[in-house]
Amino acid sequence: MSATASAAGPLAGSVEQRHRPRIAVVGATGTVGTVMLQCLAERGLDRDHELVLFASERSAGRVIGGRTVQALEERADLRGIDIALFSAGAGTSRTWAPRFVDAGATVIDNSSAFRRDPDVPLVVAEVNPHALARHRGLIANPNCSTMQLMVALAPIHRAAGIDRLIVSTYQSVSGTGRRALEELDAQARAALASEPVPPPAVYPDQIAFNVIGAAGSFADGDDHTDEERKMMFETTKILEDERIAVAVTCVRVPVRVGHSESVNLETREHLPLDRARELLASAPGLVLTDVPSPLGCEGRDEVFVGRLRRDQTHPNGLAMFVVADNLRKGAATNAVQLAELLLASDQPRRRPAPAPAGAGG
Repeated sequence: MSATASAAGPLAGSVEQRHRPRIAVVGATGTVGTVMLQCLAERGLDRDHELVLFASERSAGRVIGGRTVQALEERADLRGIDIALFSAGAGTSRTWAPRFVDAGATVIDNSSAFRRDPDVPLVVAEVNPHALARHRGLIANPNCSTMQLMVALAPIHRAAGIDRLIVSTYQSVSGTGRRALEELDAQARAALASEPVPPPAVYPDQIAFNVIGAAGSFADGDDHTDEERKMMFETTKILEDERIAVAVTCVRVPVRVGHSESVNLETREHLPLDRARELLASAPGLVLTDVPSPLGCEGRDEVFVGRLRRDQTHPNGLAMFVVADNLRKGAATNAVQLAELLLASDQPRRRPAPAPAGAGG
């Protein structure tokens, strides 16, 4: 049974009138959670809404922006929360997201826990916001690499249809988390000082001054990594077209922030290069440039697309290079954008499930 099976329906129930809606951030002290708080502040949501911060017990008691971090534990009070932004890992999401939903919140989850659930919409704010209308308490944020790719591909797919897609990613270490950043920094410092390089602990090989030819992990019997499988599945779900043939190779590179993607695609209908350029130049959340780079996108919410050119091996072939800040648009920014869309709908909360008969008030 789906984790959302007990929910009443899309944006269901009456709106609880409150001067300041409550937004919870679960995983507030993590790499993405920290950026979520930055995005909320930049967009003024920390002033107009009450923020409630949750993290593990070891982070409880920390004060961030004048707010005390609460432990996510059995005694946690989840009542009255309108929207919960989750970035605490799939295990935590599977356990706690349904509890927040049952308490009346709408959960926007950044993990992989619910992306494959057919009852959970997988949403990129600029691409398929209409999917929010069918949520039943849970909304999934796509994988960071998929996220930026969808912003670039959606205008082309709507205009000419994408028949085949080949993507090679160059993924930064921040996508793996804080320990990976520390590992890159420690190895780089040692190598530059001609000192022994610390052995890898997060990755299977040294990441500093190296390229690891497989980003993600392999399931038993699978020759694709989980990162590759995510992109293959999520692309067709978000673009709502299972006919798209998708081939992906995910690679880890020694970059701190910013994922890059080499993209080759074949459209079903012929799309002139000038028309493709016009579509991308006018697409929301996208910047068309000459040669994008991770350093150029760090700290930005847009997706950057460059090297747009005709693939001369196929009459309907196009090639491009796509770059974005994986912590912002690839994760935190999109989650906050979805929260804004829910709040703008005037129905951010759902009615909590009724208490069992005879339960105390």
